[in-house]
Amino acid sequence: MAAILKEIESQALQLSPPERGELIHRLILSLEGEPEDSPEAIAKAWDEEIARRVADMEAGRTQWIPADEVMTRLRARIKAAKVGAGQS
Repeated sequence: MAAILKEIESQALQLSPPERGELIHRLILSLEGEPEDSPEAIAKAWDEEIARRVADMEAGRTQWIPADEVMTRLRARIKAAKVGAGQS
């Protein structure tokens, strides 16, 4: 199997970027299946979610956290996870 995988990878890397993108898309669909909604419905749902979040920000319902603080928290969580998994 490993030899076949290397051959497929070699061939895939010879494709143009748009062709590789299409191949990636097809492979992901083969793992996840087709989305339940149309691309238009998904885009509409994202537009609505973005509008809701912007409205929340403008109305002051969103708690802002400075990027430095977020990164500090993430690094601490990653470090704790590594320690818990026995990594250093």
